[in-house]
Amino acid sequence: VQLQASGGGFVQAGGSVRLSCVASGTISSLNSFNVMGWYRQTPGKLRELVAKIPRGGSPIYADSVKGRFTISRDSAKNAVYLQMNSLKPEDTALYYCNGNLGPLGMARDYWGQGTQVTVSS
Repeated sequence: VQLQASGGGFVQAGGSVRLSCVASGTISSLNSFNVMGWYRQTPGKLRELVAKIPRGGSPIYADSVKGRFTISRDSAKNAVYLQMNSLKPEDTALYYCNGNLGPLGMARDYWGQGTQVTVSS
């Protein structure tokens, strides 16, 4: 299973960026994943949850991004997206796509390569 992330870049504060993550490999569909999400990490800090969306469930957001970011999934394209609006300099980070796959008790996490988002003030 591979997760390919894209869409990062350099943006001014108040701007928008859309991240994409496409899943491929030995999966029948995006619905194979129990949960898909986005995490971010800055130097010297732990990776933190930004947003996640469980199969058949409602999205969950970190408090810091509520009202500004929107996560969505397109099963037809095996893709999950993160629309990031009203960006702030503190949103600058390496963003990782994540997918949790497997039966309960045996599920494992898959990670895409990071995509850098840099927000200038």
